[in-house]
Amino acid sequence: MRNFEQTIENMAEQSANAFICYIDEDGCPVTKAMLKPREHEGIRTFYFTTNTSSNKVKCFKLNPKASIYFVNPRLFHGASLTGTIEVLETTEEKKRIWHEGDEIYYPKGVSDPDYCVLKFTATKGRFYSDFHSDDFNIK
Repeated sequence: MRNFEQTIENMAEQSANAFICYIDEDGCPVTKAMLKPREHEGIRTFYFTTNTSSNKVKCFKLNPKASIYFVNPRLFHGASLTGTIEVLETTEEKKRIWHEGDEIYYPKGVSDPDYCVLKFTATKGRFYSDFHSDDFNIK
């Protein structure tokens, strides 16, 4: 297996957004475009901000299974990571990834009850390039 980690990290950092997938209350998959992750630890853990009142948060609390997808359309590369999402609502976690200007989304600031953090932890992935896909596990 080739090492895709650096390529996927670059995709996550350079893309304007990511796609996050979850299972809704009816058991159907849903895909949602998100702003790119605020932070990541290699390709195993990614942190996103979102609204606590969103449908995806409600669904993640019922079923934490998720996937995220990054794409580089210029090179026609894609990376799908599969794992789980934790909804983090502690002040410490919210402060850690808060950026100046987030008030546009969360007017009450870090303490806004409609602001939370999604922590995605990957267990496996699939990388696509050059008309070929490779599956890999993440430790």
